Amino acid sequence: MRSVKSLLAAGAATLISSMAFAADMPIAAPPPMYAPPAPPADFGGWYLRGDIGMTNQSAKRIDSATAQTFPTTTQGLGFDSSPLFDLGVGYRFNNWFRADVIGQYRGKANLHGADNVIAPGFVGTDSYSGSKSEWVVMANAYVDLGTWWCITPFIGAGVGGSYNKLSGFRDDGIQIANFVPSSSATYFADNGKWNLAWAAHAGLAYKVNPGFTVELAYSYMDLGDAAPGNYRAYDNSRSGVSTIKIKDITSHDVKLGVRWDLNSPPAYVPPPLVTKG
Repeated sequence: MRSVKSLLAAGAATLISSMAFAADMPIAAPPPMYAPPAPPADFGGWYLRGDIGMTNQSAKRIDSATAQTFPTTTQGLGFDSSPLFDLGVGYRFNNWFRADVIGQYRGKANLHGADNVIAPGFVGTDSYSGSKSEWVVMANAYVDLGTWWCITPFIGAGVGGSYNKLSGFRDDGIQIANFVPSSSATYFADNGKWNLAWAAHAGLAYKVNPGFTVELAYSYMDLGDAAPGNYRAYDNSRSGVSTIKIKDITSHDVKLGVRWDLNSPPAYVPPPLVTKG
């Protein structure tokens, strides 16, 4: 009996000693809390854009002193196709509305056209030639019409200014029917002028990835008027201020464009601390 009591007493003493030792041991510090990295700069809905394309331009009529003096009809007035390039910056306000501002250069396009002149005693043709180019600054707004299979149709409109420049303009003078043509060409200095411009847009956008979109678009552009500079006759027999104007220049443009979104990438989400398996 005494031995049992001794064993129990020894066991109790050992247990008490172990508990006291454990109480004296230092407690391990908890693992450090996860600190996510600083988020990158957030550019909101800003994006950059660029386009290349081709123009298909025309004009309504040629105003001149001859046209103001005699009945005339303009025929074959137009321009050859030319390339266009533009760059811009824009902002997406929500899933369906965005706006941008672009600067566009429209390359030189050869001008061709003539006025048929009906005057007392004769009928003649007054031919013109030269080339035209433009710098355009325009603010545009677009409405995205929904997305199907990553393709988004859109429509838009823009308003701004167009600097229309005529180069190498020449008036060959009135060539009277049934007469041997005489050399009466008049040459004009290069000249440019700013005009109010506006546009209507439509197209399809394809989102390649969350930050990059490709566009195929059509634009109808109204670029205003153009006028050459002072004139001189081929033999320097006369010179003066030009009264000629190329009126109501318009263009049907086809463009391939890209947009780069400047939005920050999605915030990093740390993996769960506890996993299964």
